[in-house]
Amino acid sequence: MKPTLSQVCSLPAAFAADIEDYAAGQCRWLELWFTKLENHLRNHSVDDVKRLFERLGVRAAVASYQGGLLTSQGESRREAWELFARRLELCRELDIGTLVVACDIPRPLTQQDLDRAQASLAQIAKEAGQRGRRIALEFQASSAFGNNLQTAAALVGELGSPHVGLCFDAFHYYVGPSKGEDLGYLTRDNLFHVQLCDLADVPREFASDSDRILPGDGDIPLGPVLEHLRAIGYEGCVSVEIMNPQLWQVPPRQFGEIALTALRKLLGQAAMV
Repeated sequence: MKPTLSQVCSLPAAFAADIEDYAAGQCRWLELWFTKLENHLRNHSVDDVKRLFERLGVRAAVASYQGGLLTSQGESRREAWELFARRLELCRELDIGTLVVACDIPRPLTQQDLDRAQASLAQIAKEAGQRGRRIALEFQASSAFGNNLQTAAALVGELGSPHVGLCFDAFHYYVGPSKGEDLGYLTRDNLFHVQLCDLADVPREFASDSDRILPGDGDIPLGPVLEHLRAIGYEGCVSVEIMNPQLWQVPPRQFGEIALTALRKLLGQAAMV
């Protein structure tokens, strides 16, 4: 498994600054945050970003995230799909293999919404396949449908596309309706990306992204998750993804060193430099 840091962990820092600092702390795999990348590209070229990666010896294997694709309508749908197309092309130019897409289906839920979501997934697969990219569908605990690992795996399985798999986010797994036995739905073939974090001293019903802390420091039972990843021979990225405003105040280099240490401790012998 590849120890990875998500740029959202240092959201206020400039795009190049946190990559520099993460690399200084021996981070070799990155999960880019699209809005940071896009802001950076207002004043820099794609080639500049490529040279940055090459100079620092890092690889951007994953980019997050794209929402609004599955059941949106009208102008919102047009804008979301145009943005998705631009981001897919950006991933192709930067050789980012995997793009995380949110399974964000709002309430109230109708049969038409389910039909639209399935049709959208098929179109997502087609668009990604044409550019040689992969889509990691992330189940969302607050979604009206696809809020758990079992259902997300069923959506991906029914689609049957090699271009669409699963993103396993420990936060959504823990606070949503997923169950421990749902881990059995994760396979070497359908698991495209993993995001880890932890929670401490907060009821699951009230937990929000801003409560995320470093993996291994809280209450989420990550042991069985990692045991399953080892059992299926997962070799992809395992990313620390934290949107905690308090941790955003920690300098990126310091955060990166601490986060990588925590992550490598969890991954143990399964970690790949």
